[in-house]
Amino acid sequence: MSMAVFLFVPTIIFMSIVAPIWLLLHYRSKNRAVKGLDESDKRELESLLMQADKLTDRVQALEKILDVESPDWRSRDNDEYR
Repeated sequence: MSMAVFLFVPTIIFMSIVAPIWLLLHYRSKNRAVKGLDESDKRELESLLMQADKLTDRVQALEKILDVESPDWRSRDNDEYR
């Protein structure tokens, strides 16, 4: 009898307290994921994309300068890693 009570009480506590909270939090996070980005997240993402474009342009400009000043810089760089 005591073994049945020992297993029954924690099961009832879990089903009445833990499981509903767990389900509530789960479906709340699912709902937020479906909504997508809010306005501030969209602005931040756009800002990061613009910054990435600027950095790409800078790298391309630096590569052009290196191509003029040292035409074989790419082959030297590849030889170092082999």
